Amino acid sequence: MKTYDVLIVGGGHGGAAAALALRQKGFEGSVAIVTDELSPPYERPPLSKEYLAQEKTFDRILIRPESYWADRKVELVLGEPVVEVNAAHRQVQLWSTQRFGYGSLIWAAGGAPRRLACSGHDLPGVHSVRTREDVDAMMAELPGVESVVVIGGGYIGLEAAAVLRKFGKKVVVLEALDRVLARVAGEPLSRFYEAEHRAHGVDVRLGTTVDYIVERDGRAAGVRLADGEVLPAEMVVVGIGITPSVAPLIEAGAAGGNGVAVDGQCRTSLPHVYAIGDCALHRNTFAADAEIRLESVQNAADQAAVAVQAILGGTDVYRAVPWFWSNQYDLRLQTVGFSLGYDEVVVRGDPQNRAFTVVYLRQGRVIALDCVNSTKDYVQGKALVVGGLRVPANQLADASRPLKELAAECASPATG
Repeated sequence: MKTYDVLIVGGGHGGAAAALALRQKGFEGSVAIVTDELSPPYERPPLSKEYLAQEKTFDRILIRPESYWADRKVELVLGEPVVEVNAAHRQVQLWSTQRFGYGSLIWAAGGAPRRLACSGHDLPGVHSVRTREDVDAMMAELPGVESVVVIGGGYIGLEAAAVLRKFGKKVVVLEALDRVLARVAGEPLSRFYEAEHRAHGVDVRLGTTVDYIVERDGRAAGVRLADGEVLPAEMVVVGIGITPSVAPLIEAGAAGGNGVAVDGQCRTSLPHVYAIGDCALHRNTFAADAEIRLESVQNAADQAAVAVQAILGGTDVYRAVPWFWSNQYDLRLQTVGFSLGYDEVVVRGDPQNRAFTVVYLRQGRVIALDCVNSTKDYVQGKALVVGGLRVPANQLADASRPLKELAAECASPATG
């Protein structure tokens, strides 16, 4: 049985960042990344954007060339899911029944796409957008596809819809709630993106649920809605979130549920076991200290750095301001902060001009910004979020006032 000083489970951004940080910090012990995927670590955000659009080849979204890992003596174990963790003996069991020992374990396994619960959810032609294999399968089918139904009006669904329209496909987006992006953004941003997609020919349907996937000749041929309408489709794309991949840790006794619970140093309740990225349930300062899972590159990389510091004896605590981005058509959305629990929304600029910012406040303090084609607001607005600054709404709404100017005027430490 091989034993590694640090064993990393998961080959996404978090797992790769942890391995990179270990070597950059001068760690000379043995390191391995074990992943259920067949490819070396690669960037995930381009999957629903540039990679699906065939604007970037796979080699351009690799986090590092494959040879890099061997040069740094980071062993890659590909195509091997971890099915069991024995915390008492510091061992993991792989799907192949092979076992590895570890000194420290970093769990960065991410999550699996949530599946539809209805009949036909597993038919050929029904796709998720989570891995390279998912998107490769979609691209292989696209030449024979005229109509696509996208189920889910979150970022993944909307990004995929934008790319599919670029390819000239007829696209319907189905969202069960009364607006797209309802879980992550305020109404002004939701209504803007609904209008943009409709202007590009996407049929956006709100408050719409699915009865089942229609089958013809062993493949998906359409989507039957709860009201009985059938939408023809040769392809169905499902973007309704993920289920965190933490079952082996929970079964081993780790605290958690919707993710595995970690403390400020990304330690789980199991000794010598850390968790980072999409699957890590943590208290987040920028989400009013709520326990959340944060599905972002920023979170994965920053938690990786904290976990590595802890393994090396450091005392750093995770407190990084969240940031995200989304590309749809010629729109660049950049988000800083976390809008959970906002009680006031201010719009800077005119959405009609397709360059504006939505500012979120809670009890008068700025907690997040969504910046559409407004990079300057995104860069300057970070200080407002980090400082939790109080800024009068009328001043925020004045797009002629640079945010750095408002930050300087209101830069008293947040209290309460």
